[in-house]
Amino acid sequence: MSIAKAVLSGTVYRNPEKRFTGNNIPVTTFTLNIDEKEQSLIRIVARGNNAEAIEQAVSKGDKIVVDGRLQITSIQGEDGSDKKVMELDLSSFEVLSGSASVSSSSSSKSDEVVKFAEVEMDDVLIGEEEIPF
Repeated sequence: MSIAKAVLSGTVYRNPEKRFTGNNIPVTTFTLNIDEKEQSLIRIVARGNNAEAIEQAVSKGDKIVVDGRLQITSIQGEDGSDKKVMELDLSSFEVLSGSASVSSSSSSKSDEVVKFAEVEMDDVLIGEEEIPF
């Protein structure tokens, strides 16, 4: 089993949508564009208290930083075929610009924006010609 933890920054592409599970736990999803030059969209899923905070603090166009676990989920497309979607299971977030300045993280973060992802090296396949050194 591999675990991929990521911290991503970007612009909220779609407004958050809140739903509830059968156990009445709030789940809020939204789409984040992590590349300003071309659309690189990733689905963000927030549960519990984070779901409530995201719904109230974040809207389309806001710049935010999110932290969480990357996972691949299967969904059924409109044509009935199964599709794999990468999403981030949200642990914490910080709104950098927009209507509200909010952070769900218990530890304070600097204003510096960080983009990185940690993955196990066995999951990364790079040919020797792609190594820049």
